[in-house]
Amino acid sequence: MPELDLDNVIVSNKEIHDNMETYWAEEFESLKHRYDMKENPRHLQTILDRFEDVDADFVKFKRSAQKEVNYLVKEFECKKSADSYARATTARTGVLDCSKLHTYKYNEDLFKKVTTLADGKNHGLIFILDWSGSMQHVLHDTIKQLYNLLWFCKKVNIPFEVYAFTNEYPRGNVDHKLRMAAAYEKKNGMALIEPTFSLMNLFTSKVKVQELEEHMKHVYRLSARCGSREFGCYYGFPIGMNLSGTPLNETLVALHQILPKFQKENNLQKVQCVVLTDGEAAPLRYTKEFDRDWETEPFLGSAYIGDNCYLRNRKTGYTYSCQDLGHWADVTSMLLTDLRQTFPTINFIGIRVMSSRDAGQFVRRYTGYTDEKYEKKMKEWKKEKAFSLKDAGYHTYFGLCSNALSNDDEFEVQVDATKAQIKKAFVKSLKTKKMNKKILGEFVELVA
Repeated sequence: MPELDLDNVIVSNKEIHDNMETYWAEEFESLKHRYDMKENPRHLQTILDRFEDVDADFVKFKRSAQKEVNYLVKEFECKKSADSYARATTARTGVLDCSKLHTYKYNEDLFKKVTTLADGKNHGLIFILDWSGSMQHVLHDTIKQLYNLLWFCKKVNIPFEVYAFTNEYPRGNVDHKLRMAAAYEKKNGMALIEPTFSLMNLFTSKVKVQELEEHMKHVYRLSARCGSREFGCYYGFPIGMNLSGTPLNETLVALHQILPKFQKENNLQKVQCVVLTDGEAAPLRYTKEFDRDWETEPFLGSAYIGDNCYLRNRKTGYTYSCQDLGHWADVTSMLLTDLRQTFPTINFIGIRVMSSRDAGQFVRRYTGYTDEKYEKKMKEWKKEKAFSLKDAGYHTYFGLCSNALSNDDEFEVQVDATKAQIKKAFVKSLKTKKMNKKILGEFVELVA
């Protein structure tokens, strides 16, 4: 695998959000000039209020999400405290405990004791967000799930970075091939990184709280524009922010540089890497030399990874055979295994958002058709609309139902509601809360 120059791969957080603000400001001026506002005052009001509904929904969602966030914080602090007390040590101080002096005839332990609690670990999280076209209908729900985790990180002062992978982001007048040529040197047999591949740094804990809220509002507008029909969304997608392909494998290669850099910059002892996606990665290729009769030197082309290939990590010494890969998407699992062996102290967590009909096919990829584990996971899915897999490349791979995620867990009924309607609303609210707490609880187990 190549070692990448991250400056040529990552689009900075500031650039991303400055471009969004500039684009929407220019779009606003353009729309104002397009219509005769004196004759069409309604058009002017529509343009002025174009973000009103979606921004109000963001504020409403933030308010409702605080219950899940507070639950996460409570579980995290409990887990941390339990771990700290489990590693506590008790020692004598050498100072007499006067309250025990009267027991000197039958008690040898007359000294005061001190309990020393082990120091807590510094935590950090890296989030990888799928920005591909297939995410269109689940992006809004995925963003909500991500925001819960970001607010949790902010509350417990955990540093984080969020990167969205894309093939769409332009680099001004810089040619993509020249940019990627500067990112690494192509060699025969080396994994190929697509020239259009970029990682957009959507969110970072380095900015102030108010600035982070503005950034979250920007991306909330984009996700609402994608698949939600609740809002009018009279605004466009900023240039480069359109959904694209799925360079997940290229991202896993880049993580070999991103993870140690993040850990060193923030002086962290424990790092988690969370990947939020809805599907498989695009196939990974490698650079291959071809001898062509009409050329004097070998041509550096590319080929797809097949069952005659091996992945060799020259730093760790591990080699992985592609012979046993049953599906082209299994390359992703192999790259995850390599990451886990390269960074044994880091947890890799997958969160897959999917519709109910896709769950069976997804589970079969990792359990097969005959294994009783498949039946067990499908029962779990039907009952709770969520499950977790432990043998799918990640330490834990969560499957979440997009329909269940979009359900509101608020218990609300009309004033004149019947008993049956009240019961139905209450049961629905409990189911959603149960699913949220199950996933959040299991997530904290891995993070704390």
